[in-house]
Amino acid sequence: MKSTFRVLFFLKRDKVKKNGNMPIMARITIDGKLAQFNTKLEVNPKNWSAKTGKVNGRGAEFTRMNEMLDSIKATLHRHYQTILERDSYVTAEKVRNVFLGKEEKAKTLLQVFSQHNEQYALKVGKTATQKTYTRYELTKNRLAEYIHDKYNVEDITFREINVVFIEGFYLFIRENYPCTHNTAMKFIQRFRTVVLFAHNLGLITFNPFGAYKLKFEYVERDFLEQAELDRIYQKTFASKRLEQVRDIFIFSCYTGLSYVDVCELTPENIRLSFDGNLWIIKKRHKTSITSNIRLLDIPKSILQKYDGKLPNGKLLPVISNQKMNDYLKEIAVVCGINKKITFHVARHSFATLSISYGVPIESVSKMLGHTNIRTTQIYAKIIDTKLSEDMNMFANKLNNRKIKTCPQWWKKTAAGMFLSGGN
Repeated sequence: MKSTFRVLFFLKRDKVKKNGNMPIMARITIDGKLAQFNTKLEVNPKNWSAKTGKVNGRGAEFTRMNEMLDSIKATLHRHYQTILERDSYVTAEKVRNVFLGKEEKAKTLLQVFSQHNEQYALKVGKTATQKTYTRYELTKNRLAEYIHDKYNVEDITFREINVVFIEGFYLFIRENYPCTHNTAMKFIQRFRTVVLFAHNLGLITFNPFGAYKLKFEYVERDFLEQAELDRIYQKTFASKRLEQVRDIFIFSCYTGLSYVDVCELTPENIRLSFDGNLWIIKKRHKTSITSNIRLLDIPKSILQKYDGKLPNGKLLPVISNQKMNDYLKEIAVVCGINKKITFHVARHSFATLSISYGVPIESVSKMLGHTNIRTTQIYAKIIDTKLSEDMNMFANKLNNRKIKTCPQWWKKTAAGMFLSGGN
């Protein structure tokens, strides 16, 4: 729907000059909202027509003033059309500011991206993580590379962003960096978040992502079955470092804790509960949702193994995540496990193992500290042995049920109703 646009000239009658003249004001009205400014022209009220908004009188001076008013009006109309075509949204204040040369220079994509990241950095350690912040910084840098490579400029305005630009950025990531489709989509997702940030600030009124759909491919998550966990746990390693990495990994497999949550685990998180058992009770680093996990015998024995042997009150000899994953690859080879094992596989293994032993998914979700069941469903897999056991239970109950026979009188009545067509 096109906005209504009007320009009106009037006298500012409360500002009478010594010579009796009054300033001529211009008023811009768009959709009922107005903005006004002084045209720097003045005229005696005797020579002013409020009806036409022009100067009355003969002579070159009056003719010149009316020509200047017509020029102001035409210029305002041009600015209105330009802003409307550029932003798809125009206000009286915007038109006035452009005319007066006060329009704020449009912020560019990388400028706003930097502003977003500066604000995001303030949330690190409170409601955001350093890791996510570095990913936003990486996305900004990748965008800068793409803009320079594709358009040979240092930055672009938001009105230049469209579906072609977005798809081009996706292809740039895939072609220039070794990453999967989903990883490239994560870059696009963070890019979209910054565009939304610009929209919320009122810097843009359109959505370049309106016609672009983010599509993630389903990825089959690796997990370890009970036999594989037993093989790793019972393996004797020649290297002390491999043994320690194995212990931490197995601990996570039986507690479901992520790498960062294992790093942050303290004696205060181990509590004796009302049921007489030890429980891990701690808030997840990522979501601040409390996880409640029963400490089973295997993880309990691992904690006892390192009790009092580590500095600074640490419970486990945790090393960097990158080093941990490197050693886990070696452990997989030594144990003859043909799976890509990372530390995060432990969390998936815990969820799947719990489900396979009959723990309800609601309880698994609570232990993992998830905010909804759908997230837990991504982590937990129904393995074939569990499916077979469930179907056996179903088959036994179904096959052994007692079939009630219908009374003879009911059969006769029902048959009669069908034969007679009765109700």
